[in-house]
Amino acid sequence: MAAEKVLIIKLGYSETLVGEISRKTSLGDVLRSTVLLNFFKNAHVTWLVDEKAIPLLKGNPLIERIMPYDLTTILQLKAERFDTVVNLEKVAGICAFADSLTAWRRFGFRFDPDTGTALAYDGSQHVLELCLSQKDKIANKKYWEDFLFEMVGSKWQGEIPIIGYKPASKEVFDIGFNHNVGDKWPIKAWPAEYWKELESMIGKRYSISWQQGLKSIEEYVEWINSCRLLVTNDSLGLHIAHALNKKIVSMFGPTLSSEVYVKNGVKLLPEAEFDCMPCLSTVCVRQRPCMYEIRPSTVLKEIERLLGK
Repeated sequence: MAAEKVLIIKLGYSETLVGEISRKTSLGDVLRSTVLLNFFKNAHVTWLVDEKAIPLLKGNPLIERIMPYDLTTILQLKAERFDTVVNLEKVAGICAFADSLTAWRRFGFRFDPDTGTALAYDGSQHVLELCLSQKDKIANKKYWEDFLFEMVGSKWQGEIPIIGYKPASKEVFDIGFNHNVGDKWPIKAWPAEYWKELESMIGKRYSISWQQGLKSIEEYVEWINSCRLLVTNDSLGLHIAHALNKKIVSMFGPTLSSEVYVKNGVKLLPEAEFDCMPCLSTVCVRQRPCMYEIRPSTVLKEIERLLGK
């Protein structure tokens, strides 16, 4: 009997549990979505993705074909036949494209021809409602992975993402400082002066490496793999470290920590009360952002706990 033929559409233009749509590819959301491959591990999987995210998927043993999102690929996929299509993008045009494909069953998001917007297939309505209601999203206590498996009618059992690129580097640093957050969510960043203060507090007790590989995903993965523990903002590096099963000290403020599963580490939140947190915004209206309330001394205590004094 032939293996089930599955198409997963995850470009990274719209984050699965966020209503906002952008053409800045969310590499972290693409990587996180690979946890779903554990559900389709006996299938013949084709993954449609933005070209920038291909290095995260390349070499993944559970993906048969990685296809870049372009006109040639669209024309080919429209001529093929699938057993299952999983569309994790809420971009209206991509939803319309997914609906036009020949498939026996569909999961994720679909197109509404009356309003020109994204709707949900059966099983994904709850996810869409969270995207449209910030209040419900903040109140949610489930992990992101719980919702992803819910969308395909299954139950998440603690599986982690599967990164395609297999690093060759050895662990040579105790701690990696993953300080860069990119330009999409600048307010997620822990203050630059706090990183310097933490470095000073650590002294020579542990070896430290500052973030490397920003121009290449492969180099970035190699750098993270060279560290025993990653101190990180809520960013792609956090999800890569998680997929590599590294120890993690992660810091959250504007984004929702309760959605993020950290298997081998800790999630730190500001040590002061903020009625606006998490704001889920890319811009902070306060003079002193909430990330200033995660103290370097607190981060150091967690490093010592995870690595030993």
